Amino acid sequence: QVQLVESGGGLVQAGGSLRLSCAYDGRTFSNDAMNWFRQAPGKEREFVAAMSWNGGTTRYADSVRGRFTISRDHAKNTVYLQMNSLKPEDTAVYYCAAKSGIPRWAASTRLADFGSWGQGTQVTVSS
Repeated sequence: QVQLVESGGGLVQAGGSLRLSCAYDGRTFSNDAMNWFRQAPGKEREFVAAMSWNGGTTRYADSVRGRFTISRDHAKNTVYLQMNSLKPEDTAVYYCAAKSGIPRWAASTRLADFGSWGQGTQVTVSS
């Protein structure tokens, strides 16, 4: 039973923009912090952006700060990742995840705190 579904990935030139979306089951995840992670070929999955359940707290990896923005629309049960000034090193499969660690509402950068994951969406940035 898929409860997190990412979309919006694709191929873009360096310097371009993409917006990723993650539709989630509102009955299950409305009060949970939500994150974006990514995994490049041959590398471990890494933290990208985090948001507390109400959007009051956001955190970003140093590599994307100032270029990426995480946001959430509770009415649409969707989390977004706006990615600007994309670089070839941003190429990866991007995953959204809902927090299962306690407290579930608080923002976290730790991969181990997240127990529910989407299937991922591929982002490829050409040079």
